Amino acid sequence: MEKRKFSREFKIEAVRLVTDRGVSVTLASRDLDVHAAVLRKW
Repeated sequence: MEKRKFSREFKIEAVRLVTDRGVSVTLASRDLDVHAAVLRKW
């Protein structure tokens, strides 16, 4: 299985969902198809 790569812009917007908009990490990770642990590292 190949490791997925995400652009800097994608990561920034994903983090903003959680920090600025108050979306839970679990919900954001599910919507973005990214593991919650990965999103927490960003």
